[in-house]
Amino acid sequence: MNLNKTSTIAALGLLSLTLAATPGMARDLTVASWGGNFQDAQREIYFKPFSQQAGKPLLDEGWDGGIGVLQAKVKAGSPSWDVVEVEADELALGCADGLFEKVDWNKLGGKDAFLPSAVSDCGVGAIVWSTAIAYDSAKIADGPQSWADFWNVTKFPGKRALRKGPKYTLEFALMADGVPADEVYDVLATPEGVDRAFAKLDALKPNLVWWTSGAQPLQLLASGEVAMTSAYNGRITGINRSEGRAFKVVWPGSIYAVDSWVVLKGAENKDAAFDFVAFASKPENQAKLPQYIAYGLTNKAADKDLPPEQLADLPTAAANIEGALSLDTDFWIDNSEALTKRFDAWLAQ
Repeated sequence: MNLNKTSTIAALGLLSLTLAATPGMARDLTVASWGGNFQDAQREIYFKPFSQQAGKPLLDEGWDGGIGVLQAKVKAGSPSWDVVEVEADELALGCADGLFEKVDWNKLGGKDAFLPSAVSDCGVGAIVWSTAIAYDSAKIADGPQSWADFWNVTKFPGKRALRKGPKYTLEFALMADGVPADEVYDVLATPEGVDRAFAKLDALKPNLVWWTSGAQPLQLLASGEVAMTSAYNGRITGINRSEGRAFKVVWPGSIYAVDSWVVLKGAENKDAAFDFVAFASKPENQAKLPQYIAYGLTNKAADKDLPPEQLADLPTAAANIEGALSLDTDFWIDNSEALTKRFDAWLAQ
């Protein structure tokens, strides 16, 4: 080993630690999102243009979700992220726990400029995404139109795939059993409704395959292992574009939810973070997203000039959102633990 080289490395390491600890050494604005093709798109339409406009670097990192991650970052002090894209349950829990800075909606054009489900004291809606039925129209010419069809293995033979867990699964089961979308959570809030959902699942259990990550259901569909599956809408249209597939989305009975931008409490770059959120929320910037991936836009003015072929793929298109169900975050925060225990026990039977 070269001792001079070792000494030099040690000295450089000490210098970097000293600089990092020096007051006034500002950390670059850092945004965390969901990775993959989605974050690639965000980098092109949000991160790079904002950095150029601000004249300062913007760092982006990926994460896999989880309220515990955010709690750890905030409660340790000086979180290493400034802006994070979170799911609806993380937004609700984190807001209640004081993990996020409050939003000044006046700087965003007012709450009325956004979809109601995109407005929160602590977050600004970034996208609307749906979980819906997907099938391969190259194999099924006259495909399913509802969750009742999804359950009908006589008319549509073959295996089905659903996300492994009670969320979405129980709602879909009730809709398959004839419960209207706008009554699902009223029914599911009763013991009789939960029993009804599990009884409906019993009927399909021999034909079910379970998925746990977003890429899996379309892999199952592409391989022919299942005839139809629940899947995230953006991935369905994405694989059609990238691989020339003819997968179809069945919008009636789909469940949609909103992801939101939040600024972590105590973020070093709080002001720049909210400037970024405002930039990413402008209608002219949001309108670029469907060129890359078909998630819905939260600013009401963002989709007014979209080409019809892009608009038709979005969960927020008038024809697609009709008959769809908004995920009830409060219901799942209150009932997730109990229903997950019951679901796991049912699965093990």
